[in-house]
This record gives sequence, structure tokens and C-alpha cells, in this order.
Amino acid sequence: MKKTPKRLVLITILVLVFLVLLLFAIRVFSSREIDDVTPGIYCEPEYLEKAQILWVIPNYNNTPISQNETWCEKIISMNKTLGMHGVRHQPYEEFKIENKTQEEFQKGIKIFEDCFNQTPTRFKSPQLALSQENKKMILENFPDLKIKSYFNQITHKVYHCSDTGRFSNRIIDLF
Repeated sequence: MKKTPKRLVLITILVLVFLVLLLFAIRVFSSREIDDVTPGIYCEPEYLEKAQILWVIPNYNNTPISQNETWCEKIISMNKTLGMHGVRHQPYEEFKIENKTQEEFQKGIKIFEDCFNQTPTRFKSPQLALSQENKKMILENFPDLKIKSYFNQITHKVYHCSDTGRFSNRIIDLF
């Protein structure tokens, strides 16, 4: 009987090690992403290059990305998957603490379309903070939009422009 608790502890440790290794393998083979892509925030070229998905802020500091045609062309030429990352990204949890209107959300989409000549098919709220009211508004008006969640952050390497994420881009690269 005394060996049963030790055996249970050993099995638990082995399962945890297996799960950590599985998560590591998933992160190695899944797509890489970078958040906060916009002309107003510096993005390290090496992380822009590594990422397959660029999460773009369409109206950062009330400056539409579509006003910077050179930047739009540069991003398009990278041939990456593009997703919309909030509308203004100010405040950081704009989709949790503010009730967005369909018009404001549509304005962000229009700026995105004017810059990239494509409609966003993916959406990620800043800090992944999203109120139920805003989620409902998005899904009612834009049912085909794929909304990213915390699970995505765990299973993918997600960098941040200007290295502003919870973990350094170098740490993200390692794990």
C-alpha cells in the first residue's frame, strides 16, 4: 500500500513532463505571429520576418495606416497573413472597457481594407480582452471573422513589436 502514493506521484510527474514536451512541440511547428504591427510602433525586422501572421492595428493614435501607402505596400510585399488587432489599441483593453459600436468597428475594417485591399478575416483584441457585448456585436455583424483567444497565445509563438509583450521576444523564441 505504501508504494501506491509514490507510483501516483511518478505517473503524475510523467504526465506533466509529457504535456510540457507536447506543448513545446506544438509551439515549434505552429505558425508564428507578431502583435501591434502599425507604422507608429517600431517592429524588429527579424520578428516581422519570422512571423507568418501579422496582427495590424488599423488606427493607432488616431492615425489610419491607410495614410502611409509606402508602409502598406511594404507589408503587402511581405506576403504574410494579416489580421486586425483592435481598432485603436488605445486603451490597451479597448474591447473590454469600451462598448464598441458597429460603426467604429467598421471604420477600423475600412482603414484595413484601404491599406491592404483586402477585408480582414481574423481579429484579435488587444491583450485578448473582449467583453461579451463586444464579442456579440462582432459575431452578429461579422460572422465569418475568426476571433483569437488565449489558447492561441499558448500554442503559438506570439511576438510583439517593440518587444512589449509579457515575455521578451527572445524568451518567446526559446520556448
